[in-house]
Amino acid sequence: MQELYNYLNNITPISDQTWILLKDIFVQKELNKHDFFCKTDKVATKIAFLQEGIVRSFYINKQGQELNKNFFVAPAFIGAYSSLITQMPNQLAQQALTNCIIWETDYANIKALYNTCPDLERLGRLMAEYYFVEKEIREVNLLSLEAKDYYEVFKKQFPTLEQQIPLYHIASFLGITATQLSRIRAEKN
Repeated sequence: MQELYNYLNNITPISDQTWILLKDIFVQKELNKHDFFCKTDKVATKIAFLQEGIVRSFYINKQGQELNKNFFVAPAFIGAYSSLITQMPNQLAQQALTNCIIWETDYANIKALYNTCPDLERLGRLMAEYYFVEKEIREVNLLSLEAKDYYEVFKKQFPTLEQQIPLYHIASFLGITATQLSRIRAEKN
């Protein structure tokens, strides 16, 4: 739980009173490799702090192909944010790519604390801003960079991921085939 406290305080200071309330609503759980944190077509209710491990966010297209949208590498928050906010069914699944330790809570618990904990509400806004910017940068990179250049950006953003997950997940994230990624990697060596 100390990792969660440190993570939050690195974003913005959390008062002792807010921390007392927060730590009581989170429960430690484990996700085994391949377990889902959230699935598609269900309204999300949970959010979690990823203390250890790697989780991917992905969707399945009409051809049944899994396309990775994002990777969450500890420490990070996971959850179906759009579904949590809109109360509409989730469109993206989140699945553990490694064994994970998470601290989970109902999103409703967080929202309820916003009314009495302005520091927590500020934290929520700052995290939303961060994820918005991250999403926009990813979209621009997908549209403007060649695959080999986007791969270099990926390696800077996730320096150890290639050693921890199958390369076809990385290829999917980059919007290319595993064969194309192999060629790009061969050119770099």
